This record gives sequence, C-alpha cells and structure tokens, in this order.
Amino acid sequence: MKLIVAVIQPTKLDSVRTALAEMAVERLTVFDAEGYGRQRGQTATFRGIEYQTNLLRKVIVEIAVNDDFLERTLSTLENVARTGQEGNIGDGKIFVLPIEQVVQIGGNEKGPSAV
Repeated sequence: MKLIVAVIQPTKLDSVRTALAEMAVERLTVFDAEGYGRQRGQTATFRGIEYQTNLLRKVIVEIAVNDDFLERTLSTLENVARTGQEGNIGDGKIFVLPIEQVVQIGGNEKGPSAV
C-alpha cells in the first residue's frame, strides 16, 4: 500500500479527478495550499500597480492505493496534471510514501481491503 501525495496546479484538479475516476481510483483527499519551488513566486499587476506574490496557490491531492494501482495512478497523474511543455516549472511534484496499516473506521476492514 502506498500514499501518493501530488502537488498540482488548481486548474488541473477537475481533469485529474475525472481521469482517476475513469480508472476506478475514486477515493482521494484534496487540500488547498500555497507555496513555491524554483519559480519563487511571480509578479502580477492589479489596477496598474505591480506587486510580487511570494506564495503561489497549489492543490495537494492525497491518494491511498494498493500496490497494483500504483504505476497506473502515477502515470495518469503525470500525464493529466502536466500543463504544457516538458520541463515546465510550477507543474508540481508527486511523492510516494509507504503505508504501514489502514483501518476503516466505520467497519471491520483492515489492510489492503480497507483502501
């Protein structure tokens, strides 16, 4: 069992959710987040005044998957969350973490069947 943590652009959330649902990955958690990577924020103009935004809006998607779903889930996330050209900074990151145990609170399921 693995926990996939994907930091993506907010504009890609709906297409990521749709693509994951099509491959039967329907359980996920979504968080709003702010941060920056190599781009270090951006310059914007509002009513003729230029200002620097240090933190950019991102979305964090957490998905617990059994090992047999890992590679296809990662592949789907990579392809659907990409905003354009390869190597484009700001598209996000995907982290994969091991899960030691899963317990379904509302039932008696434990382990891979609880995912």
